[in-house]
Amino acid sequence: MRKTFIIILLTLAIQTNSIAQAINIATYNIRYENKSDSLNGNGWGQRLPVIAKLIQFHDFDIFGAQEVFYGQLNGMLSLMPEYGFIGVGRTDGEKSGECSPVFYKEEKFKLMQSGNFWLSETDGKPSVGWDAALPRICTWGKFQIKENGICFWYFNLHMDHIGVKARLESSKLVLEKIKALAGDEAVILTGDFNSDQTSEGYKIISGSGILQDSYETAEVRYATNGTFNNFNPLQKTYIRIDHIFVSKGFRVMRYGVLTDTYWTETGKGIFVTRMPSDHFPVKVVITLDR
Repeated sequence: MRKTFIIILLTLAIQTNSIAQAINIATYNIRYENKSDSLNGNGWGQRLPVIAKLIQFHDFDIFGAQEVFYGQLNGMLSLMPEYGFIGVGRTDGEKSGECSPVFYKEEKFKLMQSGNFWLSETDGKPSVGWDAALPRICTWGKFQIKENGICFWYFNLHMDHIGVKARLESSKLVLEKIKALAGDEAVILTGDFNSDQTSEGYKIISGSGILQDSYETAEVRYATNGTFNNFNPLQKTYIRIDHIFVSKGFRVMRYGVLTDTYWTETGKGIFVTRMPSDHFPVKVVITLDR
């Protein structure tokens, strides 16, 4: 009898650990490297170490990034060796153009499958969709949590900044891909959607019955600003264009828009407040209840 009781307790402990393990997920548009930003004091060279330390301090376990050229990607990996990644350049499906990579801690997750599709009518190859100004890509992976064997799917994208129809159709397309690839398994969708919480594209996803906005379901919410700052520390907005959606298998414990800043000296002891990117990262703490 006593032996049976001990076995039951051990079984319950294992099940509780499987259910309650917290995962830190995030989405972060890091801003592509360009000369104009450098001339304005927001060059990638000075922002990179701040971004890397921000990610490490806030302990992102797995996160989607946007506007990442391969040179930037390699710079991030050199400062964050604990992360692996999946993703390709949107221009040629290899290393040309911006990526929307998924970074993940290799000690915590095993990559099971991965792939990419373009947000267009010809989603299997590099292409510009509908009325979009640029090719846009979504990178996906199926991951297994090493500690408990639980699997989930992660999709990360960057929608077009010009094409209204492109954003609407991209919302529909990503839902179709999630259904086809993940079925009824657990799913995370992150990205820069270039669509705020009042837009039709946002409503297509949030009202799909498949995914929920973590902002809405979080038990604790810390969001003193929107997600786009335009490198302006004085800008206040309620607009959220960077989103984290999760399927109903997840419990969202915390949601935060991380408004971290840093300072650079302009001379004679005068300092200027800087933003690590023109977007704030969004971090969510979740558990997977299955």
